[in-house]
Amino acid sequence: MTVGTKAVIDRAVIFALAAVFIFQQLTHFEPLVYVLGGLSFLAVLLLLPKLKGVALWLTLFFMTGGMALMLVQHQAAAYWFKAASMNATLVTLFVFAPLFGIPVRLPDYVAALKRFYETRMRSHTALFIGTQLMTHIMGGFINVGSIPVVYHLVFVKPRSGRLSGLLANALNRGFGGAICWSPYFAAMALVTSALRLNWSALLPYLIGLSLISLLVSVVVDFKRLRAKDEVSELVAAEAGEWSKEATEVVESQNGQSSEKDNGRRAFFPIGLGIYLLLATAAILLLEQLIDLPMVLITCMAAVVFPLLWCLAKGALPTFRQGLKNHLTVTLPALQKEITLFLAAGFFSGSISATGFGNVIPSLLGHIPLPIALSFTIFTIVLIASTSLIGLHPIVLVTILVNSIDPAAVQISPIYFAVLLLGSWGLSNPISPASAVNNLLAGLFNKSVFELARPNYIFAAIMGLALLLYLMMI
Repeated sequence: MTVGTKAVIDRAVIFALAAVFIFQQLTHFEPLVYVLGGLSFLAVLLLLPKLKGVALWLTLFFMTGGMALMLVQHQAAAYWFKAASMNATLVTLFVFAPLFGIPVRLPDYVAALKRFYETRMRSHTALFIGTQLMTHIMGGFINVGSIPVVYHLVFVKPRSGRLSGLLANALNRGFGGAICWSPYFAAMALVTSALRLNWSALLPYLIGLSLISLLVSVVVDFKRLRAKDEVSELVAAEAGEWSKEATEVVESQNGQSSEKDNGRRAFFPIGLGIYLLLATAAILLLEQLIDLPMVLITCMAAVVFPLLWCLAKGALPTFRQGLKNHLTVTLPALQKEITLFLAAGFFSGSISATGFGNVIPSLLGHIPLPIALSFTIFTIVLIASTSLIGLHPIVLVTILVNSIDPAAVQISPIYFAVLLLGSWGLSNPISPASAVNNLLAGLFNKSVFELARPNYIFAAIMGLALLLYLMMI
């Protein structure tokens, strides 16, 4: 079998899995669970040879461990297939959600963003905050694709080594903040579908959590940012400013007017801002109008909305190129996550069958604290600590959300959702297994541990902030 044929088969299985999942959600036809589970097993089997390192060993552990637990408990075949399809929701999201990012990459928007960065981000503090906010916003729509986009915007100009480290932190934390609120992330799809919650019900709490994440990030690195700003001001004062005459000469040579150019450069591109707002509003509106799971609404909007926007902008060639890039580059690049997430879902299903969800509350009941508080601390520490040693947050979140009844630990489903999403968001910057840290490692030519290390204090303070925030919900 040629490499091209194998790639076509892999892609066909992933699309078939997503199509069957959507059909099952629309029809509620129970026998389809066998087809969905079978496709999930087949996808893992086909994609497993492409995995390397930690991802390979984790996938093998989850599959063999899950099978062993199923055999020990003598589970029926139906439960095997049901457990295998537990994270089919996430695969479906991977197939459709990246389409939202196509209009974001329109050449006019990218050029406007470059001008915005060149003229507005003058101080290091402003550059740090702007980079984290930009990654936060872009990440909410184009997922990990936001990292190279914002990276190339930030490094249009050369940056010093220390400033580069701070900007790497901003990129990492900005993406982690996006995990907390974006409807296009696997985290949101997993939590809302398992807890049967509407995204609109969570959004106010998640926006507050995202703002806290930005504040904590600035506080953690404020001294270093302030020191960089003071050094820059001193250098600028010693070097002096260009004279007005010299500036006018340069402008005339470039054929530009300073006022006109600065006026063009001063603002975030309005068209892009409108697109991002409308894309978010579309999900909120459809969620209220259509009685369907949020994942299906997101998939519907991801197919229609970017197409209509590119059509209105006269940019259909860009849409076609973006669609081709998604099918041939983005989706194959997500195969590691697809395999790992499907295996984690199967393992989670096997854990749920053991009664794990009843064991945790009974154990926490022996701690002389309110069970809601002890469970919150337990969840934050467990997800963060396992992420620190290389376990992807998806694993623990999948197990907890599918095993623990919120009522058993005296919390509401909304509280539980914010707890899981917040824990995932703060853990992502410190996880050597996260896609973002691995991508940044290539961009900055550093190891994943070098990039994760500066975020340890951020994660610790953010964990405390999350605990305090949840006490107010």
